[in-house]
Amino acid sequence: MSLLRDALDADIIVPMLGEKTLGDRALAIVPGIGTPELWGLARRVAHSTSPGDVVFSIGEDTGFPIALHFARLKARPKLVVFVHHPERPRVRALFKLTQVKKHVDLFITNTEYKATFLREAFGIEAERVVCIDEQTDTEFFTPGPKADAARPLIGSGGLEQRDYVTLAAATTDMGWDVRVSAVSPNAAAKADTFPSPLPDHMVVAHHEWQELRDLYRNSDVFVISLKEHTYQAGLTTLFEALACRRPVVMTRVPGLVEDFADNGFITAVPPGDATAMREAIRGLLDDPERAARQAALGYDAVRAQYRAERYVETLAEKISTTASL
Repeated sequence: MSLLRDALDADIIVPMLGEKTLGDRALAIVPGIGTPELWGLARRVAHSTSPGDVVFSIGEDTGFPIALHFARLKARPKLVVFVHHPERPRVRALFKLTQVKKHVDLFITNTEYKATFLREAFGIEAERVVCIDEQTDTEFFTPGPKADAARPLIGSGGLEQRDYVTLAAATTDMGWDVRVSAVSPNAAAKADTFPSPLPDHMVVAHHEWQELRDLYRNSDVFVISLKEHTYQAGLTTLFEALACRRPVVMTRVPGLVEDFADNGFITAVPPGDATAMREAIRGLLDDPERAARQAALGYDAVRAQYRAERYVETLAEKISTTASL
């Protein structure tokens, strides 16, 4: 966001502590989008911007409340919203029951699957929906020295749509250590995210940034184990692991994961298939040269197309174009 702010000479507006009213609480419950604090933020944005402005929201949980507040204005700013999960029932209901789509000038998302869904499910014109590549910080997430270990280390991370039950089953009694960085800005652990109890070989912890980078670097194989879904959770973790040039095993879900697997950047396995996951991990551990080749292909792909700087340039161009319409 700081890079984007500098590129556009923009202001960053964030929620304020205590910025919510009874009305904000009610709106968070009835449409079911966003929190009371984000509805308070949307209300402040509507009051503090002018028709000549352009507002960019990093997610629908803020962007759609802003759109509904803009609907009350005679003349409103332009609005660009990044949409992460258009298939959620609450998003479908919001589009059906309100005129939210009339008050968003540009919808941005990160997979063609989601872009197509926005156009077809909600009747949004093709030119108002764009797909841009995801990104990672390739200046921070880089290859580095690997610590010596007595046993192979299997790394994993994230919480959104994660399936650590399958990962635990795939790695039990294999003589491998599993370390999970259990943190996500977008999701909380659900009852079926982790096995209960955790097996002895699996440790789950929160990692600060440098600790997270060390986990990537020290992993012999990094595994992103997902539940079956369509909107592609896990991309941030995927790009960070590849930027650290580690071989990745990932659950196959529609979209970019399939493309990466088909191009040999990662090894993909079916959802919930512990046997396939175990064999994929063992295959990479048993063939270090193949693992190194796969890691190099993924690393090159991320460096070429998914750098944060390129992402910011593309996003700034889309926002600037919307401003001129």
